[in-house]
Amino acid sequence: MIVICLTQLTTSALVASITVLVLAIFLGFELISKVPPTLHTPLMSGANAISGITIVAALMASNTQLSGGNKTLAGILACVALALATINCVGGFMVTGRMLEMFKRKEG
Repeated sequence: MIVICLTQLTTSALVASITVLVLAIFLGFELISKVPPTLHTPLMSGANAISGITIVAALMASNTQLSGGNKTLAGILACVALALATINCVGGFMVTGRMLEMFKRKEG
């Protein structure tokens, strides 16, 4: 099914997409491995913001009218992306909330 989507890309667009993916993987690994533990909460908040952008993009993709290609596959992939981004965003905010609760002073 994914092969159908890939056949509609030109060779230069496919090479550019793969290049961006590989660079993002290397950059993400380097950034995350260098983060000290005290910065994990702000980093989690930034990741939640990126997940929010992914939610908006998935909503836009689910409403896009494709010229040719498999519209059902595009709709299914957009719905899956929307569900996974929503789970990631909500779960990230829950974890961030728990971590911030640890820094509050206990009354009593």
